[in-house]
Formats: sequence, C-alpha cells, structure tokens
Amino acid sequence: MKKFITFSMILLLLAGVISGCVAQAAEEESAITMRLAHNQGETHPVHKSLVEFARLVEEKTDGSIKIKLYPNGQVGSEREAVELTQTGAIDIAKVSSSTLENFSKVYSLFSLPYLFDSQEHYYQAMNSDIAKEIYQTTSDIGFSGLTFYDSGTRNFYTNNVEITHPDDLRGLKIRVQPSPTSIKMVELMGGSPTPMPYGEVYTSLQQGVIDGTENNETALTDSNHGEVAKEYSYSEHAMVPDILIMNNSKWDQLSAKQKNAITEAAEESTAFHKEVWEQAVEDAIEGAKDKGVNFSTPDKQPFMDAVQPLHDEFAEKKETAKYYKEIRKLVEEE
Repeated sequence: MKKFITFSMILLLLAGVISGCVAQAAEEESAITMRLAHNQGETHPVHKSLVEFARLVEEKTDGSIKIKLYPNGQVGSEREAVELTQTGAIDIAKVSSSTLENFSKVYSLFSLPYLFDSQEHYYQAMNSDIAKEIYQTTSDIGFSGLTFYDSGTRNFYTNNVEITHPDDLRGLKIRVQPSPTSIKMVELMGGSPTPMPYGEVYTSLQQGVIDGTENNETALTDSNHGEVAKEYSYSEHAMVPDILIMNNSKWDQLSAKQKNAITEAAEESTAFHKEVWEQAVEDAIEGAKDKGVNFSTPDKQPFMDAVQPLHDEFAEKKETAKYYKEIRKLVEEE
C-alpha cells in the first residue's frame, strides 16, 4: 500500500510538472509583442528612453508584453508613423507634437512660440491634467497620447549668419517642421519658412538649399548639422515636446493590469529621459564647439514681439483657447 501511495504521488508530481511546463509555454507563446517606431538614431537620448520604456513594460507585465523598437525612421516619416499607428500597423510611435498638429489642431498649441515662460513652466504644464486632456483629443481617430519627452528649446542656427534680431532672418530660407504654426512663426519674424523632413536638413544646409533651420543642440552633433551650420543663436522660441502615442484598439485589448503597467512605464521613462537629455545637451554643446560652432544669446523680446499676433490668434481660436488660457494661467498663479 505504501508503495502504491508513493507511486501515485510521483505520478501526480510528474503531472504537475508537465502541466506547469505546458502552461508556461502557453504563456510565453501568448506574450504580446508591440512595435514602437521613432525617427531618431540609437545614440539619441530619446532612443535610450524608449529602450528604458520597453524594459519597464516587460518588467511590470511579467513578460506578457514585449516592445520591439524600430528607430531611425525605419517605417517612414513621422507623419507616416502616426498614420501607421492609426491603422494599427504599428502599435506605438514617438513623434513630435508638431507632427500631431496635422491630426488634431489642439497640438498646434505646443508649436506656439514663447508659450512657456521657462523650463519650470513647461514641465508644470506637461505634467498637468491639461496635457493629459490634450492626449485624448485624437482618441476618436484611432490613437491617444501616453506621455511626453523633453526635446529642449528650439533655437535658430544658420550656415554663417548670427541671428541677433528678427531682422537678421529676412531673406533667409529657414527649414521648419511641417507645422502651420512653425511656418507662420518664421513668416512673422521675416524669414522664408521651408518645411522639409528632418532627414533632408544636413544635405540642404550643405548644398545651400536652405540657409538655416531651428532645433535643439543635439541636432548639431547627433545629425552632424554643426559640420555645416556654424552660428547657433539662443532665441529659445519654442519648447516642442515629443509625444508617445498608442493605437487605441491595441490599448483596448489589454487587461487593466497591463494598462496600468504601460502607464507607469511611460511616466517613469519620462523621468529617466530628463536626466539623459540634460547630459546629452551638455555633451552636444561641447561637441559642437569642437566643430567650430559659435553660440550666441540674443535679446528675446524682439522675437516675442514679432509673434504676438499668433498668441492673440491662439487665445481666440475655438480649438486652442481653453488650453492656451489654462497653460498661461499656470504662470500667473506662481
């Protein structure tokens, strides 16, 4: 009898082990792999932050969700990445809020020059319920925002003209993002806006197709713009955040636990990004100086005066008035 009980127990143990292995295999097989696309290189702080996001998602979901990254614009332009996210061909994308302006007019607010008075004001707004509400303005067209990543201040830089005043932009062809607000900004400052994909900027600067562009300091080194553009002027005209967006259908397929894990991972990756971004900017400035780039700091007031009509417009437009006033009110309350 004792031998029979022992043998039965062994059979039960074996059955348990086999059942556990089958369940584990089934769990691994059912793990979701999400595709995340962005247009930056693998040394860029945004890519590093997205790698951290992917790691956190896998960790927080106990491996039930894995993120596969597609950097370097592998799926096409940012607009194409948004469209692919809409259809579900990819699940997540990191794009500039200026690109999202073409899908929701509310996002044009982030391209408004001098919307934010300081970095502190910028972070306060982007971490508020105002930003979360804006993220949902595209939910009816297939995707929503998850979080933002700092992309610094945008400043003018040219091949050889120091921009100390809006008058210095007159007659210059300045590349801008494909954003109606950015186009209007350069027009008001007296320049000739030239929208074009980011990947074409280096060659266009080199060949004289454009005289200058506007971006943060990392473009000087990560994209080697500092090899051809030697004058960088701190106009600090915009703080345009990058936004992490996700396909709504994919989101709806997730469990409450998985949704919470992705939300937490997104927020934590944003905090992680602030640190790597700060270091990246410091490194970029030093690297650009080594390339012979001259940095200057003009008086910002003439630039702010030039774009005041845009502020008046945004304060009245139906799509942006509410959010514009709420963001500006944050400064008044300090």
